[in-house]
Amino acid sequence: MNTEKAPQDMSLRSWLALFILALSTFTIVTTELAPIGLLTPIAEGLRSSESAVGMTVSLYAWVGALSALVASVFLGNVAKKRLLLTLTVILFLSNVLAATVNTYVVLLIARVLGALAHGAFWSMIGVTAVSIVPPRYIGAATSIVFGGVSAASVFGVPVSNYIGIHFGWRHAFWLMAGLSVIAFAGISVLVPQITNKSAIGMDALKGVLKSSVLWKIYTATLLAVTAHFAAFTYIEPWLHTQNALATSAIPVVLFIYGIAGLTGNFLTGVIIDKLLKVTVSVSVLLICMVLIFLGLSGPALSESTVFVAMIIWGVAVSGIFVGFQTWVLRLAEDKIFPASAVYVAFFNAAIGIGAFFGAWMVSAFSIPMLYIVAGAAIGLSVLLVAVIPTRVVSTQTVLEKYYESN
Repeated sequence: MNTEKAPQDMSLRSWLALFILALSTFTIVTTELAPIGLLTPIAEGLRSSESAVGMTVSLYAWVGALSALVASVFLGNVAKKRLLLTLTVILFLSNVLAATVNTYVVLLIARVLGALAHGAFWSMIGVTAVSIVPPRYIGAATSIVFGGVSAASVFGVPVSNYIGIHFGWRHAFWLMAGLSVIAFAGISVLVPQITNKSAIGMDALKGVLKSSVLWKIYTATLLAVTAHFAAFTYIEPWLHTQNALATSAIPVVLFIYGIAGLTGNFLTGVIIDKLLKVTVSVSVLLICMVLIFLGLSGPALSESTVFVAMIIWGVAVSGIFVGFQTWVLRLAEDKIFPASAVYVAFFNAAIGIGAFFGAWMVSAFSIPMLYIVAGAAIGLSVLLVAVIPTRVVSTQTVLEKYYESN
């Protein structure tokens, strides 16, 4: 396999490669989350229920989680650029199929196809970003690339919702198919052949699973992301319950939420290297307070209060998404690929569990009760965050400090 070593300085092509990878992650994660903003129109179009459409998010997430683990074991030796291009083609086909379905079953098939590409793609994107930049630009590279994930998580849903209302829900999937084509062209031209810089295979995966520190991050991720998506999956129906909001205002609220998320992603990128634990802790606590407040307040909130709450939620969620991923990359040492794959598996499993738990809570109780429980659950994750170290401390470093103090 031909490879290119990362240059000593950043070229224009390197920056553009990072942005095309960010566009790719935006596309693939927006594809995953698009049904959240389209629950009502898809349910009506396919004569199904909102909870059934919500379950397509769960299915996608669970298949994506399995795909990430399989990729870390069996696809580690495949040329990264070739694999990225193949997965982008699979994503394109998934979106085309989703845009043309006439039955709920075929929609499920389309979602499974996309999920197979999703997990493998996301698990390798971190090591790809690290491989194409000099060491001193690794922080900027991961911030840009995973900014695409964060942007999709907070901005892709309102885009899908807006398209669904004004043009029809199928057009949202056609947009994702078009973005897949752009991503394919960009990766072909801009992303170099990638040198493997991470341990791969079953032994490397076992090494990751034996790390108590990484397990703490994965557990905190599972709890926080499950709680967030349990609530966020039903944000559109919750907005419909607010008496002060006209239906036409809902896309505006979601767009503001998305803009807040992009702002939060920028702020997180600026401070996270120095204040990783503080950033994640504050983000978790803010979302905890917002969800409990929304759950307890009922349908009589003013329009301005809804906007403020959504802005806080949008800014804070970026701290979680970027924060936990950065934490994994920082502590994984020479096992970036399998550590990222396991993180992706937990993240996607959390999305699936969250959507499933949200569907059960809404059916058995109510959306406000769901928000109260989700807020309390995400608040508990701060207890795990508090005990996770932010740096790898080697035995040699410990001994040096011991001898210095004695």
